[in-house]
Amino acid sequence: MSNLYTKLVSGLIFPFHEHLKHHSTVTVRKQMEDSQWWSRDRLEALQLERLRSLLTKAQDHVPYYRDLFSRLSFSAKDINVLNDLQRLPFLTKPIIRKNQEQLKSEKAERLARFNTGGSSGEPLIFFIGNERVSHDVAAKWRATRWWNVDIGDPEIVVWGSPIELSSQDRIRQFRDRLLRTQLLPAFEMSEAKLDGFVETIRRTRPAMLFGYPSSISLIARHAEKRGRPMSDLGVRVAFVTAERLYDHQREDITRVFGCPVANGYGGRDAGFIAHQCPQGSMHLTAEDIIVELVDQEGNVVPSGTAGEVVVTHLATSEFPFIRYRTGDVAVMSEGSCACGRGLPILQEIQGRTTDFVIAVDGTIMHGLAVVYPIRDIPGIASFKVVQETLERVVVQIVPGIDCAPEVETMISKGIKARLGNSVDVCVQRVSEIPCEKSGKFRYVQSLVVQG
Repeated sequence: MSNLYTKLVSGLIFPFHEHLKHHSTVTVRKQMEDSQWWSRDRLEALQLERLRSLLTKAQDHVPYYRDLFSRLSFSAKDINVLNDLQRLPFLTKPIIRKNQEQLKSEKAERLARFNTGGSSGEPLIFFIGNERVSHDVAAKWRATRWWNVDIGDPEIVVWGSPIELSSQDRIRQFRDRLLRTQLLPAFEMSEAKLDGFVETIRRTRPAMLFGYPSSISLIARHAEKRGRPMSDLGVRVAFVTAERLYDHQREDITRVFGCPVANGYGGRDAGFIAHQCPQGSMHLTAEDIIVELVDQEGNVVPSGTAGEVVVTHLATSEFPFIRYRTGDVAVMSEGSCACGRGLPILQEIQGRTTDFVIAVDGTIMHGLAVVYPIRDIPGIASFKVVQETLERVVVQIVPGIDCAPEVETMISKGIKARLGNSVDVCVQRVSEIPCEKSGKFRYVQSLVVQG
C-alpha cells in the first residue's frame, strides 16, 4: 500500500501541485534523467547552448548586464566555447546587494524574494523565478531517485531556515501531510527537544531523512545515548546538505540509523550544485550549472587543485547568477564514476573560505587542523573554534560527564602545535553552543580568512 501511495504522489499529486505553481519540474526532471547518461562532450555542448541563451537574455533584458556588456564591448554572440565565459567579471555578494533591482529581468514574472542566512556577515537578498525553482527541484528530485526513494515516501526534514519555518500555514501543513513530509525545526536542540525528535522519527518510520549533517548526527548520538534503537525503522538513506559533512558525522548517522548517507552540495543562492550517487561520487548538476574553480587572483585552476567555487546557473534568466563567487572551496576530478553517469565529479568539497584558519607564519590550513586535536580528547560533548585574530583563538566546549580538568591545557597545546606557540588560546566551558540563525552549526569560524 505504501508503494502505491508513493506512486500516486510522485506520478500524480506532486506533478499537479507543480503545475498549479506554474513550474516545469516534471518535464525538467525527465530530461535530466535522460541527459545524466550523456557523454561529457554532449553535456558541454548543452551547457554552451544554454549559456548563449542565458547571456543573450541578460544582455537584452537585464539592466545590470546590458550596461556591463556595453562597457566591456561584449556580446553574447561572441561565446563560442565555454572558456569564453572567463571574459566576464565575477558576480559577488556586494554587487548583488548594490544592484538588486538592476539584476531583475524586465521580462521577469512571479519573482520570489529569498535570502541567505548571513552566517559570515550581512544576509544576501536576491530573487528567484519559476524557471530556477523548477530546475532546482528537478535536480534534487533526480538525485533522490538515485537512492531508490521518491517524493511521497515518508520523509523527516531537520531544517532551520526561517523561510520554511515561517511558511507553516494550513495549506503548507496540508501539502506536507499529503506528501508525507514532516519538519523538525533545527533551531533548538535541547535534551527535551531531542527526546521528542527521536520519538517522532520512531513513530514516523521514514524512508528518508533530510537536513543538516550536524543536526541529524546529533539526533543519532542522542538516540544512542538514550538507548533508543533507530536501525530497525527502515530508513533507506539520509540526505545531508548546507554544511560540510565530516567523517564522524557520516559514521554516527550510518551506525545509528543503519542507512547510507548521501551528501548534497549547494545553497539558496547558487542552487543545487552537486549530489552524491550510491557509488560515492559527487556529481555536478551539469545541465544547469557551470562550475569554475579559481585561485585567490581569480584565475581558473586545473582539476585536482583546490579553488573557490564560481557558479553560473543556466536557469536564472530572470535574476542571473553569472560567474557568482560562492566563497566555498572545492577540488574538481577528471575521473568518471562506476555508476556510468557522464555528469562531472567534485573530488572534494573542503568548505567555506571562512572554514580555514591561518597560522602565525601565514600558512593557510583547513579548519580540520584544529578540529581533530579537540575531537581526539575524551569528555567533550560539543565544541566550536573561533579564530578572532592571528594571535587569539577562542574555543567553546560543552563538557561531558568524564571531561578531565586538564582538558583546557590539552586543547591549548594541540592548537598551538598547529597555529604557533605565540597564539593565545582561550578555552571556555559552556552549557550549550548555539547554532547559526539559519539552524546550521559551524565547528570552525575564522574572522581572519574572509570569504
